[in-house]
Amino acid sequence: MTTGPAEYVDVVAVRDDRSAPAGETTVIRLLGLLPGHWSCIPDVAPDRIRLRIGLDSATNRTAVSSAVSRVLADSALRGWSRDQA
Repeated sequence: MTTGPAEYVDVVAVRDDRSAPAGETTVIRLLGLLPGHWSCIPDVAPDRIRLRIGLDSATNRTAVSSAVSRVLADSALRGWSRDQA
């Protein structure tokens, strides 16, 4: 029996620009740019995306923060930013 990660980090992105694609399209782009081996559970609304990312020995909070910041800087995600709240 395999169990999933015991610890998660939540990352929230918000739409800053009304002309940017809505969350349903953006989450596909976001997930496509993140490492494929990450365990991600998305919660999507038109103006907000929350990703619950599983942590393990190779995926820690620092790695998640760095990767998400790098991905949100991609032109495919223009109009979206990380919610720091």
